Amino acid sequence: MPLPKAELHLHIEGTLEPELAFELAARNGVTLPYPDTEQLREAYAFDDLQSFLNLYYELMAVLITEQDFEALADAYLTRAAAQGVRHAEIFFDPQAHLARGVSMETVVEGLWRALSRSEETHGVSTRLILCFLRDQSARSALETLAAAKPYLDRITGVGLDSAEVGHPPAKFREVYEQAAALGLRRVAHAGEEGPPEYITEALDVLGVERVDHGLRCVEDPALVARLVRDRTPLTLCPLSNVRLRTVDTLADHPLPAMLEAGLMCTVNSDDPAYFGGYAGDNFDAVRTALGLTDDRLRELARNSFLASFLEDEEELRTRYLAEVEAYVFPA
Repeated sequence: MPLPKAELHLHIEGTLEPELAFELAARNGVTLPYPDTEQLREAYAFDDLQSFLNLYYELMAVLITEQDFEALADAYLTRAAAQGVRHAEIFFDPQAHLARGVSMETVVEGLWRALSRSEETHGVSTRLILCFLRDQSARSALETLAAAKPYLDRITGVGLDSAEVGHPPAKFREVYEQAAALGLRRVAHAGEEGPPEYITEALDVLGVERVDHGLRCVEDPALVARLVRDRTPLTLCPLSNVRLRTVDTLADHPLPAMLEAGLMCTVNSDDPAYFGGYAGDNFDAVRTALGLTDDRLRELARNSFLASFLEDEEELRTRYLAEVEAYVFPA
């Protein structure tokens, strides 16, 4: 039985395994530029964030119907549950689908088919977070939020993802102000490839409650002190950092030093189909490569539930935390 955990940094489009991609391509009459799953997997060797994003958006072409998005989410939840995920806060990228002629309704309703039954089917509670693509315009983000308004009963928050460098958080001040007025929770990718200043800007300008990645905060001692003081959660993705060359090897990852400094870190999978592992795989990898103790792993799991947007279900969060405390690590 794996350690119970919440996953707070997960792009549902990044869970598209090659086998499902080919299955959906066949169903929808889409021709992929790879002859088989083996050659597609070989393409999962990335030089940086942009090289990953190129393939990520290319494969989205197979996601067309509500049934496709349902199948995608259900496949993720099946894998996540098997690796100990008890709660998942799932990102989706509507602009990437709207640009292909796939409606907001198709995306949200398709995902919701799987999410609405997830607790019963998989034992995993869920939240849905709409992400804006930061390499698109601020106007496009505003239009996307407007298109999502009929579905806000199913959307917990907003996020900011895609190519970070050259797209500072302040670009999205207005859409985040509107999201806050609508009662939506706010997170944003910052400090993955972008500088520590982007983390500060996401906090000060966008009012984010969690920082996705946040790895480069370690370059700014004053920022680290602020994050520790405010108990601002960081949703780290170790295997992703290695695949995208943010760190050279997992053994070089600053996670132990970040925990030692008192930062509220969590461990997540990001885009697991592309980066070599789901949430449990990331926990196993950091335990092995970084020599994390059982106490540190328990701290990471505890942090994941404390950082989740479960305030409306405090009893559920309390139950999950009790599961973490009661967990017995294998000898």
